[in-house]
Amino acid sequence: MDDKVDSVPYDGGRHSTERQSLERIGSQIKETEANIFTESEVEVEADLENAGVIPRSVVAPGGVNPADFPDGGLEAWLVVLGSFCCLFVSFGWINCIGVFQDYYQEHLLTGYSSSTISWIPSLELFMMFFGGPFFGKTFDNFGPRGLLAVGSVLHVLGLMMASLGTQYYQFLLAQGVCSALGASAIFFTAMGSTGTWFFKKRATAFGIIASGSSLGGVIFPIMVSKLIPQIGYPWTMRAAAFMILGMLVVANLTVKSRLTPQRKRVDVMEFVRPLKEPAFGILCVAAFLFFFGTFLPFNYVILQAQSHGMSTNMAIYLIPILNAASIFGRIVPGIVADKIGRFNVMIITTAFSTIIVLGLWLPSASNAPIIVFCVLYGFSSGAFVSVLPSIVAQISPIREIGVRNGTIFLCVAFAGLTGNPIGGALLANDHGNFLYMQIFCGVTMAAGTCTFIAARWVQCGFQLKVI
Repeated sequence: MDDKVDSVPYDGGRHSTERQSLERIGSQIKETEANIFTESEVEVEADLENAGVIPRSVVAPGGVNPADFPDGGLEAWLVVLGSFCCLFVSFGWINCIGVFQDYYQEHLLTGYSSSTISWIPSLELFMMFFGGPFFGKTFDNFGPRGLLAVGSVLHVLGLMMASLGTQYYQFLLAQGVCSALGASAIFFTAMGSTGTWFFKKRATAFGIIASGSSLGGVIFPIMVSKLIPQIGYPWTMRAAAFMILGMLVVANLTVKSRLTPQRKRVDVMEFVRPLKEPAFGILCVAAFLFFFGTFLPFNYVILQAQSHGMSTNMAIYLIPILNAASIFGRIVPGIVADKIGRFNVMIITTAFSTIIVLGLWLPSASNAPIIVFCVLYGFSSGAFVSVLPSIVAQISPIREIGVRNGTIFLCVAFAGLTGNPIGGALLANDHGNFLYMQIFCGVTMAAGTCTFIAARWVQCGFQLKVI
């Protein structure tokens, strides 16, 4: 943004040519019917156009003025700690789905095809995000306490029931539905609560809590792979459940929202109306397309590596390597996003993910390039989870963050549900080779990247600016 605009970015009484960039987007009040809580034009434009420059002259009711965000302090950082634990046990558990795809295919469910087995982790992903609209609305109406408690019970119960499973449908219901719904409630509670405490450091805060999912994705695969030969599958699942329970105790004691819940009637159109806004609607399409391919490497990299001669002892560390790299991929891009713009960082990291899938994973046929791919892909793809919620918060009224996160992650849910089975079907059609699946992965991620660029264009054209 040029100096002329920066000098008077919040002069609400002036409508000169200096405000053309702001008028391109317009206030959320003027442009959308989705607002259920009044926000002044100046508050919304602070986040949309200036990446955290807080207007001190406006005080809005209910604590939604950007000047009211603590952006730090003991309470705020305790929420980050608890939310970190939430993502460790929810998304961190989901990040190790590749281990279960491999184990079920080789041991417990040997009579089923790869595509059929992939419905278990795919259903986990779907339920993880499908609960978004319901849990987002529950969070907005009632706050995080009850929602987090219910999610904790469901997640732990589902894993305990999976430890007793012997049939395909039992794993599908316990691990794919019950545990995943609990993880979903935990995930959206953490996302919604953290967003109420941070404004200028929002992407940084989201990056820190999202790194919890990466750390979980490092620990859980190694834990599961090493414990199963020693104590068996049932007690391995119970050990993981007890570990998750311990971290959820910390989360239940620390996670809370800064805003007082405001109960409103359930209106399905609350989730639909934001899609009428061009920026948000295109953002949902972009997230859907990119996520179509995002988890295919997580799910199939172990099998692909073993098909090229990698030993089992080495292959089991690929998912932890990938997730270890994504710890940095979720923290560093979040910090950079607060400096150079959240849309900008999302476009850069999604484009890089596409390049390494098509340029490195696709031709890889030995240990070294596969391991390098896992490191690079872990870093680049990690930004998606940490930066996306901060983009949603950037273009949304603060009172609607829960609902809008639910809407966009519902779109992501359908991509997660269908992406892995499509990959498995392509694997079968390619006679066990991975070429078709890898091409599908790269092309869908490329389409998502282009759509993120389109969403940014709706916001500010092709100007080089922080957004």
